[in-house]
Amino acid sequence: MSSKICKSTFNYVLEALRAHSFEVVSNPAKVGSVLVKKHGAAAVLTAGEDGSAVFVVRPGALVGNEVARLLDRGYQKFLKTEQFEIPATASMLQAIHLFSEEMNQVTGAIDYYNEALGSTSDVYQYDRLKGRQAAGAGNSTPWQNQGPGH
Repeated sequence: MSSKICKSTFNYVLEALRAHSFEVVSNPAKVGSVLVKKHGAAAVLTAGEDGSAVFVVRPGALVGNEVARLLDRGYQKFLKTEQFEIPATASMLQAIHLFSEEMNQVTGAIDYYNEALGSTSDVYQYDRLKGRQAAGAGNSTPWQNQGPGH
């Protein structure tokens, strides 16, 4: 799932990020993409079909050389990589938020209201809702009329 950052060209975005102290390095995991790092957070960018910069991996905490996805379980946020999952600390969430804000300012990308309030997660997995859809799939919804006597 890629999303466009802004209308500027890919090379212009990379130069602007470098000029604002972002570390931009080639990403060995995907040819033609770059890993952008700062504040302990990172994102992976590549050139889109129209030459603009697009996210391959949205901003997340940098764990080793991998960008961890933010997972919300309702009671706590976690950082999930291919190999493990660790609880997210407040400083990690602040780093991701600061990185995202600075990246949006440098690139001229749109800053959405809910993202400006704090960190938004990539995945939401609430344990109370796990399996709920499958268990209640055959039941009617509460607002549907059950017929006479119900």
